[in-house]
Amino acid sequence: MVLPMSIGLAFWSGVAAAGYAIAALFFLRFWRRTGDPLFASFAAAFLLLALVPAMSVLLDLPEEQQAWIYLLRLAAFVLIILALIRKNLR
Repeated sequence: MVLPMSIGLAFWSGVAAAGYAIAALFFLRFWRRTGDPLFASFAAAFLLLALVPAMSVLLDLPEEQQAWIYLLRLAAFVLIILALIRKNLR
């Protein structure tokens, strides 16, 4: 039997998703000002990070079936690492 997600956990997951989305908007604004692809990469990574808690709440899957969602988090960190390497190799 799958227990529904508690209201508190859903609330804090929403807060985390909103925080990541706000950070993505800030980096998107910096990218539009400067045109630096590093900021675009950070914006995309934070959008991916915002999807993780949002999908966890919206899909309401049991914990043992949520492992694939964390591949989004891995993709975000790989994107950040690649952007930093690209920036430093110039």
